[in-house]
Order: sequence, then structure tokens, then C-alpha cells
Amino acid sequence: MADDTTDTETLTRREYVKYGGTVLSAGLLAGCTSGAEQGVGTTRTESEAETDTPTGNGPYSVSMSPTGEVTFDSPPETVFTRLTHHADMAFALGHGDTVTAMHAPEYYSGLWNQFVERLPGVSLDWTGLYSSWKPSKEKLYELDSDIHLADPAWIAKQDSWGREDFEEIATNVSPWFGNSLSDRHAEPPSGWANYEYYTLWEQFELVAEAFQEQARYEALAAIHDEMRSTIDANLPPESERPSAVMLAAADLDEIYAYTLDNPGFLTAHTRPFGARDAFEGSVETNSVVDFETLLEADPDIILHLGGFEPSTNLPKRREAFKSDPVGSEITAVQTDRIYPQGARYQGPILHLFQLEMTAKQLYPEQFGEWPTYTEGPYPEIPPEEQLFDRQRVADIVNGDI
Repeated sequence: MADDTTDTETLTRREYVKYGGTVLSAGLLAGCTSGAEQGVGTTRTESEAETDTPTGNGPYSVSMSPTGEVTFDSPPETVFTRLTHHADMAFALGHGDTVTAMHAPEYYSGLWNQFVERLPGVSLDWTGLYSSWKPSKEKLYELDSDIHLADPAWIAKQDSWGREDFEEIATNVSPWFGNSLSDRHAEPPSGWANYEYYTLWEQFELVAEAFQEQARYEALAAIHDEMRSTIDANLPPESERPSAVMLAAADLDEIYAYTLDNPGFLTAHTRPFGARDAFEGSVETNSVVDFETLLEADPDIILHLGGFEPSTNLPKRREAFKSDPVGSEITAVQTDRIYPQGARYQGPILHLFQLEMTAKQLYPEQFGEWPTYTEGPYPEIPPEEQLFDRQRVADIVNGDI
């Protein structure tokens, strides 16, 4: 890396991305080392969200916890990601084909394409990418991405990476810029104090700043805001709302249950609807449950995560509930209200679809019937019953803003 006296005007784009992301020592990990007396796990405030934006050509800086301020000479052209909310953000900003790595690329490429199918003229292919669940420094050098759109605190929590490892990659390859512990407002690992939490769309706005794609962000955010206004205005009274649970299972021998309204972007597609969580606090999110536990909760509706993934046999899953002497007694099973969902680590594009589908699955009288789904892409919804304009979203992703 160049020393502190380097003239930035003589640096190449890649060199400056490296330089700008690490020269501030606060540049890599400012969210962890700043002097602000905020305590662990704070929520972002308006003053903390201030971002330096360019007034013309030349470097610009963007700040997000936990990486702090990162300076770019020009927008990144290749993108390392680890979790799909970041990959979806790059995709939404028109950079889906620049992603160099992500977790379970074949699985999530197949899942995302079930939704992308409904965006005219938009394509997405993440197959064959490096699977980055356990990233190695050697591979990050090899990928040589312009930005690591990933959360170093999240990686530190999962793996044995130390601060010096992150600083090495930021210095020699490119900066880190991402936030994942906002997923459920999880506590950061030791040494990562002053961590801030963001909503999905707050973080997406900062990522858009990093890519200098503010116009795309504003256009998609307007669609999201309009959807939320429609949803909020048409929700039935609390006394008329159903009970629900969200489940995921590779097979029904091990069923994971997730709460619907805990803080964080993992529930950004269920929390706004105010459905009653059938577990009523008796089951913690990400717990393994059995049919007896589900019957005790007796939900009106079961939301099945991963139900859209091409290899998931949803009719077979429904039949397994019906054929079990305990599972068959669950109200949602008896009324055929086991519905597919996509993924919890949603970015803005998947979030739009999941808001629409959840509205219809929970409240068909208010938002239109959800079609019976067995397999294939996200079902066709009559234009008059769509909660967002597919063509408009496709145009934004493709740059026709």
C-alpha cells in the first residue's frame, strides 16, 4: 500500500480503492474503534448516517458500521459477497454480473431466478461462483475484487479471523463494506463495540452510495415506500389477524422455526403485517421443533422458507404434514395454508416479492388471493392485483431509470 504522503491523483482506481479503504485506520474498522460512547449494538441515528458524497470527479467517501468510512476513487467493478442480502443489493443496482463470490451460489442462483423470471428483460446467473461461507485469504487475493461487500464483524463471529486479517485484505486487495448483524440485531463479537444496526433499506442506501447508484436506489425505494403505504392502509384490525409460524426444513425430521416479528431485516417481510406469532414466545427463533410443538402452537398459516427453491418438493412437504397423525391436526394443514417463502437474507428485489406474497398469503381479502403454488417461478399475478410494477423494477435494474 502507498504511504500517507502518496498523491492520490496519481493512483489507479484499484490502488485508490485499496488506499482509501485503509489509510484512515478508522477506514477499515472505524465502527469498532471510534470514540463515540454508544455501547454495543446501537441503532443508527440521522446524524450518524451522514455520508460524504462527491461533487464531481474524484474520490468520495461512504461510512457504514462496522467498517467506518471507506473512500473510493470510482465505483467498484467487481464485488465479493458472503450473504445474499448483499448479493441482491449489487443485483438491484445493476451489478449482479460483477459478483465474484457468495454463499451457496448454485442454490441461491436457482432460488433468485424463480423471482427474476417475473422481471421482463432481466437475467441473473450466480452459478459457478466461489462459495464464500468459509472464505480464505488466499482466495480473496485470487479473486482480487474491488470491494468486499461483507461484514467483517460477522465473519469474525463465525470464523477465526482476527483484526489483522481483515486489515491485510483491505490493504492488499480492497476494503470491507457491509453489515450483517442487523439481520436479527445480534450482539457483535468481542472487540467490535459501537456496532450499529440498519434496516434493509437504510443499508441498501449506503451500498448504493458506494456504487454511486443513488438514482437506482431512490427509484426502488419509492416503489417500496408505496407498497408499504398500501399495506399499512389495508391491514385488518389486530383481532382479525391470523396466527402464523415460519419454518424451514431440508426434510421434516429436522424442522427449524423462526419468529415473525423480532428486530432485524430477516423479518422485514413478515413484521409489517402484524400477524400473531403462534408460538407466543414459547419458541426462540432458529429452534428445532417437532409436530407436537407445532400442534400445540396450532398456527392458522405456515410459511415455508425455501419453498421456491427449484429442488424443493413443496407438494411432498405438504403431504408429509397431512399423512402424519399429529401434523394433520394442525389448523394450517387442515385448511391447506402452507405457503412458500423465499429466503430470510433478502435484498431489495427479493424483499419486494416477499412483501407482496406475504400480504396475499396472510390477508387474501385485503390484497388478493395467493395462487396455489406447487413448483416453478413465482406465480403470475393479474396486473390489477400486483402490489408493485414488474416492468418498472426491471427497468430500474437495467438502468432505464
